[in-house]
Amino acid sequence: MIVEKTARYLENIKKSDDKIKAFIEVWEYDAMERAKRLEIEVKNGRTPGRLYGYVVAIKDNMLYKGKSITAASKILENHISAYTATAIERLLKDDAVIIGRTNMDEFAMGSSTENSSYFSTKNPVNTNYVPGGSSGGSAAAVAADFSDVALGSDTGGSIRQPASFCGVYGLKPTYGTVSRYGLMAFSSSLDQIGPFAKSIDDIKAVYDVIKGYDPKDSTTYKTIPDVQEKKYSELKIGIVDFDTNAMDKGVQSNFEKAIETISKISKTKRIKLPHLKYAISTYYIISSSEASSNLSRFDGIRYGRYVEGADINESYGKTRGEGFGSEVKRRIILGTYSLSAGYYDAYYLKAQKARRIIKNDFVEAFKDVDVIMLPTTPTPAFKIGEKINDPLSMYLNDIFTVPVNLAGICAMNVPYGKSYDGLPYGIQFISNNFCESYLFEAAKCLL
Repeated sequence: MIVEKTARYLENIKKSDDKIKAFIEVWEYDAMERAKRLEIEVKNGRTPGRLYGYVVAIKDNMLYKGKSITAASKILENHISAYTATAIERLLKDDAVIIGRTNMDEFAMGSSTENSSYFSTKNPVNTNYVPGGSSGGSAAAVAADFSDVALGSDTGGSIRQPASFCGVYGLKPTYGTVSRYGLMAFSSSLDQIGPFAKSIDDIKAVYDVIKGYDPKDSTTYKTIPDVQEKKYSELKIGIVDFDTNAMDKGVQSNFEKAIETISKISKTKRIKLPHLKYAISTYYIISSSEASSNLSRFDGIRYGRYVEGADINESYGKTRGEGFGSEVKRRIILGTYSLSAGYYDAYYLKAQKARRIIKNDFVEAFKDVDVIMLPTTPTPAFKIGEKINDPLSMYLNDIFTVPVNLAGICAMNVPYGKSYDGLPYGIQFISNNFCESYLFEAAKCLL
């Protein structure tokens, strides 16, 4: 079974990925050999792992020992992973077959997968449009039927937004429930690994395997508390009142239709998140500041590209100047400025205070409701090239997703509805820490 399925996905990739560009690299030989070995072992009586039969694609910022990893950046051209990320180890331990590494915005900075140093990925629904980002390659791989599931990373919506654009499920787990060991850091207090899938059952199956304490990641929880089980009909869902001025009319209409559907099945309540409007500016100051610190390790001395200069400072400047793309440079500059003497209190410290206020909004909301409902994005997928020279417009696409990362809670995109020209819409369900089970139940209301 798994051999036949792996071969089918590889054939799909050969037929169609030259148009979509979901993959940077496909590991055809390794995938087929592993599938054959697993099938023989199971036929000989070994109990199959929980992910036996699953073919998985992984984002190009997760280490897999012996394989190339670049975070879609020239500065890591030809870099080979020295070890395997914990999330990948857990996939392998439970018998998943890994088929290849997917394209992404460089160092996970972007919302369209146009910032890759390799090529732009296209949306499988309509190749004139972006697949979203930064995990656009993983979303496209699932949507194009190149794999059962895929792993991405979500710093401010980088799983949920492309999942919405490509019409698949995408889960951002509670911060600290999935190990970040072996994930290239963008913003350490916001980054989280999570899965894409075509169904709720598949996304839950992968999450159940990759979650759990990891002694190599001190931010993971040693125990994940039990949450009171509730069926979707027992959930109380909060409908957020938000500013619709910048909303696409189709997205707004689709959201109202989803509310009507939900209201017939579950209890609903109108709620407010009063500081939602501050989330974008708060997010970009914090994430860029952390990126400025995390990306300082890419200096050409320890690993990656090296460009000779007259002295060490010139070598650093030339290496980073040639190795980093424009969006990465933009965020490093913003972050360095926010952390600099004289501006730290005015920007970074103030952003951290705003983060706490945004978190408190969710704390108060979850006293009355189990799940919060929002559109995943204010617009459907936009055309390739439409926003690449307008970074502020691109950033605003994350307005409904970044608050979740600031608060450290969990959220999931659920595909629901389409635009008049066939582009997918997404509904975002948000729940409190460790309440992923509520997201899976809420999603059933829209099946």
